[in-house]
Amino acid sequence: MTEEAGAHAIRGEAKGTAPVPFSVLDLATVGVGQTASDAFHTSVRLARLAESRGFTRHWVAEHHSMPGVASTAPAVILAHLAAHTSRIRLGSGGVMLPNHAPLAVAEQFGTLEALAPGRIDLGLGRAPGTDGLTASALRHTQNPRPEADEFPQQLLELTRFLDDDFPSAHRYHGRVHAVPGPVQGGDGSRPPIWLLGSSGFSARLAGELGLPFAFAHHFSAANTLPALDLYRETFRPSAELPEPYAVIGVSALAADGEAEARRQVLTGALSVLRLRTGRPGLVPTPEEAEAYRFGPAERDFVDGWLANVVHGTPDAVRDGLDGLVKRTGADELMITANAHTPDARVRGYELIADAYDLPSA
Repeated sequence: MTEEAGAHAIRGEAKGTAPVPFSVLDLATVGVGQTASDAFHTSVRLARLAESRGFTRHWVAEHHSMPGVASTAPAVILAHLAAHTSRIRLGSGGVMLPNHAPLAVAEQFGTLEALAPGRIDLGLGRAPGTDGLTASALRHTQNPRPEADEFPQQLLELTRFLDDDFPSAHRYHGRVHAVPGPVQGGDGSRPPIWLLGSSGFSARLAGELGLPFAFAHHFSAANTLPALDLYRETFRPSAELPEPYAVIGVSALAADGEAEARRQVLTGALSVLRLRTGRPGLVPTPEEAEAYRFGPAERDFVDGWLANVVHGTPDAVRDGLDGLVKRTGADELMITANAHTPDARVRGYELIADAYDLPSA
């Protein structure tokens, strides 16, 4: 991939009055009274809305053994979204690489690139996306958390498969190929690799390799500025990216009124509280969340969580997002809306688009 092509595939373009490009991070959430089919239907609605309103990309996260999250197989969901869209970039936010063989990931995303040429992003993380026991089941091993230094080696192997350029002395050279891929000819294009993280490890690695970096501000806000500083300080220009490009994930929900926004985001906060205390389940309804009797420690957790969720009227959300861009210098915002009600989530993105006068296609 040439430097010009790589940078073009990575960098978005701010639309309307937005300070930076906006994108969508989708967990395919499943609420009480809903099914996984409902969640995937909502994902299609979100992707179509995002495409029509000039959002840059729609990414799908990888999580496992969480009843309220249906995004266990990003590549499968992305293929479905590709069939229902035509322009927006689609990607993983991310594939948890230690859960998979690098060759399998290269094959999956080579397939996606063939299905939607020039529209696929491969975002990678090193966390399991689940608890330790589930991670051991995914990896079919008694060691669910491999050493951190295995991730760079896995990343290198994946990149070699995507480019089909193992060194001549390597046992895979000329013998093992990721298909679809360069061995079939074509222009040599492949999905750009992004590194995802919530601490300094991936920030430093992304900087040293000259890769774009996406930081999980929505659940690791205290680490955002140190990680972004580290990424920019360690960045080395690469063939794909001449200068740093940092995206931050932010939880945000706009509603027609402050009270309704609070009702909806409280459902997501209660869902996260239950997950963090070993009680994962479907995302509760607004009525259940309002009726829940929080203990003192639970209330502290929820208040802390909601402090990092940008929510309220469209004007309030706009002010919050603008302030976040100014504080962090982010090159792009990837917005996730963790709430129970599908219509409220879709409406939230629509209101944010309206607040920034994003054009309708």
